[in-house]
Amino acid sequence: MNVVSFLIYTFLVTVTPGPTNIDILNTIKNKGFKGGVQYTYGAITAFTVLLIISTILNTFFAVIMPSLLFVMKVIGSVYMLYLIYTLFKKHSDKPEHSNIGTFKSGFNLQFLNPKVITFTMTIIPTFVLMGHPSIPIVVIYVMVISIIALFSFSIWIVFGTMLKSFLQNHELLVNVTMSLFLLYAAVMVWL
Repeated sequence: MNVVSFLIYTFLVTVTPGPTNIDILNTIKNKGFKGGVQYTYGAITAFTVLLIISTILNTFFAVIMPSLLFVMKVIGSVYMLYLIYTLFKKHSDKPEHSNIGTFKSGFNLQFLNPKVITFTMTIIPTFVLMGHPSIPIVVIYVMVISIIALFSFSIWIVFGTMLKSFLQNHELLVNVTMSLFLLYAAVMVWL
């Protein structure tokens, strides 16, 4: 296995814009740094859980995976379109946003995020399982991937916090930009 390729691929996939990264920015815009951190804790926890589950499933369900991925693509694409809708829905001061910036909201998004699901279902078989490694080796790779993802999500927290006033003052521009990224991600899932 080429470790450098593995590390570069893992970093690029986790740091590039996707539903989680965009939602981190939106959470910081609405709930600040603390909300962004809580959201990210949930996101990284679910990311790691998905990575563990997909590692186990990859060894058992290689035959049915294409049909399962199709269902996840449909659910994920619909969810990304829903996220676009929520970006443009009129915000009010009502407690409607109580779920934004929570561990639960960060955790739940990962199970509907086609980028995360596709990544977690492919990274271990592509880079690790090829040589039939032992369970401790697989566990180490799961931990390394999760640490890289946490670092990548943290980059979005830092820049989101630094840009919070810009995000709030230029809400329409930011929402249109985030929506375009989400729409792009929803389309790219199918290509």
